[in-house]
Amino acid sequence: MSYNDSSAKKNRVNNQIKAAQVRLIDMDGAQLGIVPVKAALEKAKERGLDLVEVAPGAEPPVCRILDYGKYKYQMSKKHTHRKTIDVKEVKLRPRISEHDLERKINQMVEFLSDGDKTKISMFFRGREVVRPEHGMAIFEKIVEKLEGNFNIEVKPKLDGKSITMVVAPK
Repeated sequence: MSYNDSSAKKNRVNNQIKAAQVRLIDMDGAQLGIVPVKAALEKAKERGLDLVEVAPGAEPPVCRILDYGKYKYQMSKKHTHRKTIDVKEVKLRPRISEHDLERKINQMVEFLSDGDKTKISMFFRGREVVRPEHGMAIFEKIVEKLEGNFNIEVKPKLDGKSITMVVAPK
């Protein structure tokens, strides 16, 4: 078998193993002890599997009997798992009290520190829409509080009867 990709350089397989003796682990996870490499290769061949060096830094190196193709796939799957970024929404009103605004800002900081984006929405009802500058003043306070630690992706803008803004973690 020939393995000429980047992961083969990390794990020596079959005849690439240079050590005289290895600590052998069976495909079930059972330790078979310290054995010569030739004996370990024979055991792997008997089972139709590969001998893979999983811990080259150990003394003696640790080798497992396993299907190298499956092992490589599992390792690539393990390293590509990333946290999905959610967009959390915080809703405000233009006549929000100072204390409630502080509480909402703390909630935004919590969402952002968890790695989620935060969409801040303010809805106007009735005649409140006549004075959008009240809403913009509240958004200016929010920007002031969040400025240093987070990026503002979408600046506050009036769209019909609402103002929205999106903030992301740095």
